[in-house]
Amino acid sequence: MHSKFFAASVLMAAMATGQAWAQDGDKVSVHGSIQSDILVPQEDNKIGTGTYKEDVLTNTYADINIAYKSLEVGTRLEFTEYPLPGFEPDFKGWGVPYLYAKFKTGKGVDVTLGDFYDQFGSGLIFRTYEERSLGIDNSIRGAHVAVNAIKGVQFKALGGVQRRYWDWDTDSWLAGADLEINIDQYSKRMQENNISWMVGGSYVLLNYEEDGDNIIVPGTNFRLDMPSTVHAFDVRSRLQTGNYSFLAEYAWRSQDPSADNGYIYRRGSAVLLSASYSAKGVSALFQAKRSENMSFRSRRSLTGTSAFVNNMPAFAYQHTYSLPALYPYATQAAPGEWAFQGEFGYTFKRNSALGGKYGTKLKLNVSHIRGLDKDPVEPIYGNTVMGTDGYETGFFKMGKLYYQDINLQMEKKLSKSFKLNLMYMNQRYDKTVIEGEGGVIKANIGVAEGKYQINKKFTLRGELQYLSTSQDQGDWAFGLLELSALPYLMFTVSDMWNTGETDIHYYMASVTGTYKAHRLMLGYGRTRAGYNCSGGVCRYVPASKGLNISYNYTF
Repeated sequence: MHSKFFAASVLMAAMATGQAWAQDGDKVSVHGSIQSDILVPQEDNKIGTGTYKEDVLTNTYADINIAYKSLEVGTRLEFTEYPLPGFEPDFKGWGVPYLYAKFKTGKGVDVTLGDFYDQFGSGLIFRTYEERSLGIDNSIRGAHVAVNAIKGVQFKALGGVQRRYWDWDTDSWLAGADLEINIDQYSKRMQENNISWMVGGSYVLLNYEEDGDNIIVPGTNFRLDMPSTVHAFDVRSRLQTGNYSFLAEYAWRSQDPSADNGYIYRRGSAVLLSASYSAKGVSALFQAKRSENMSFRSRRSLTGTSAFVNNMPAFAYQHTYSLPALYPYATQAAPGEWAFQGEFGYTFKRNSALGGKYGTKLKLNVSHIRGLDKDPVEPIYGNTVMGTDGYETGFFKMGKLYYQDINLQMEKKLSKSFKLNLMYMNQRYDKTVIEGEGGVIKANIGVAEGKYQINKKFTLRGELQYLSTSQDQGDWAFGLLELSALPYLMFTVSDMWNTGETDIHYYMASVTGTYKAHRLMLGYGRTRAGYNCSGGVCRYVPASKGLNISYNYTF
């Protein structure tokens, strides 16, 4: 623990020193942030909170970055010794797990030593990032080089070991490279016609020392012969011309038997296509993705949300309203999926028949996701497909429906002071596939949101939502009132009520204050058990009740 105290002392001293330097002149540039989310829990048997060993739970982070001429250094202190509910046991701890130094040569070459994040293309074979609400931080500790010395060319190379909570996967290491060429930079004609064309490619090598090497086939004496290295490739091209944009990307990964795929030896692949159009008053987007056996981790023996090397984007609309987000979709990377998403938006002009005095915005979103239609292969050892290719399938063969979301949204300003948003959503959610059990949920959801500007300082916003279903726990209702008193205060009260099986109210009241770079929220109430999702990655959050405190400060 002495090293943690030392690291924390160094961080706090650096923050104080950095602020002093910043006040001393333009010698250095200092910026950073503090984020602390706190729960003072109360047990509530009615909603199933369970018991708590600690009186106060918190996830707290402090970041600082100091830049001086061509040098930038940064670090982060994390305190999750008593974490908020729902995080894995290994998430618990505290210290300084993130530290880096970045050197800029001035000739288009940047070198980073220490911890870093990056992404190749759409992330199909490599994406490291931090998502605190999900407990994800899969940064790489090692070296990273970015080269922009040649016109129109961006090159990156990296290598190191991956973070998993308070450990680094030293039993495995990875290396990768990424190259993108902007062809339009070499064509005057393309530039004159506002055309941009990028082609790119990536490669990732993951080397395992031991993880999974002692897997015994059940019912036999056979031990699987695990590949010590895994190779992944990605090629892509993006074309933008006028109001149109097109993207095509293909990824492939060599054999990687793991706990995610049941230790089969089938290779992984993914294809992603996207086309969009945007002009004044109209927009359209269509995306399609086929992925198969693309779970890719630095530890083969793990499941859950940790140790991912890549990220498969979810082609499902990311809802911000409470009831439409009640059943969020989690990408099925290991079994694979066919995913389609389309979006069309249109604005009826002011003073037209459908636009009225202030105009009307309509947006239609459709997400449709299915599994792959698979035929299991004959087992080699006993009754398991471990050690085989697992299954056979055709490229265009689709299986059962996993998820579907069709929603229509309208934004309408009725007067200078009042704005109305409406949404209708029809949803299909296979809870057995996504969560493990529960069957198929069919839901219809309606949302009405109104915002009334009382005067320049006060704004009142309200929400009414209803979810109707005959499955799971039945119907839900939600109501919210929010009063904003600019520029400092916001008061919010809400209630999510299960009108179906449980008749439980999940009430919440909060006040939020903002002053300069400080933001403080105090709230009290209940939180329903469910899944918190971002980008197709989800974490189960158990029910909770108590005092919530959230503090944010940036400098």
